[in-house]
Amino acid sequence: MLLEVQHVRKEFQNRTLALTDASFSVSQGDFVSVIGPSGAGKTTLFRILNGSLRCDGGAILVNGVHFESADRRTRRAIQTTIGTIYQDFALVENATCRQNVLNACLPDMAFLPAVCGFFGKERVAEADALLERVGLADKVHEPVKNLSGGQKQRVAIARALMRHPALLLADEPVASLDPVTGRQILELLRDIQQDQKLTVLMNSHNLELSQEFSSRLIGLNQGTVVLDAPADTPAKEILAAVYHRQEDQP
Repeated sequence: MLLEVQHVRKEFQNRTLALTDASFSVSQGDFVSVIGPSGAGKTTLFRILNGSLRCDGGAILVNGVHFESADRRTRRAIQTTIGTIYQDFALVENATCRQNVLNACLPDMAFLPAVCGFFGKERVAEADALLERVGLADKVHEPVKNLSGGQKQRVAIARALMRHPALLLADEPVASLDPVTGRQILELLRDIQQDQKLTVLMNSHNLELSQEFSSRLIGLNQGTVVLDAPADTPAKEILAAVYHRQEDQP
């Protein structure tokens, strides 16, 4: 099992309980969507999974290794196998597409090369190849600030892939995009996932797209997993279980 989330709990200093008892597992090569209403704990869960937050209880296992209790070196090694794509892209707007992709290498570089931007020919060639893979071969030297939202998300995908991840976390990757562009991004993400046998865990508010592009759905409500079902489960059953609604649309 690539990822195991076991009874994870997270409470913030203001006493807000974001996660109460989240448990599920994800196998290598799966495309799984995490759905739920606003405030259900989806983003908090992803921040715990990529190591930017620590949980207050429970355990995260990646390939059988306890992420939370691992020593610093082991924890860092696990983090290198996890890539994250963000809703707001999290790119350096004034830097070029190539530079943004290469920035994924900075945590693994020595201080002087990182500060001076000495990435080496191999890394540069790989960054350019990834930009070509996401359809931006002609934008290598273009500043990100000149790109459309869909193009920025393509750069963000290329940057995440530069880490050679086994697990790709996509946190609302199309929420800020128009429907047509959003669908194109998800089609690209699914193609890459299938080609490279990646595991994708995606946060989404869009039930229709989650069902179309995922093989499985994890439903969160009030910090607890309330649904773990195949993506082709009837929408009315998902709405009743996750959103406590009976309508045909979320």
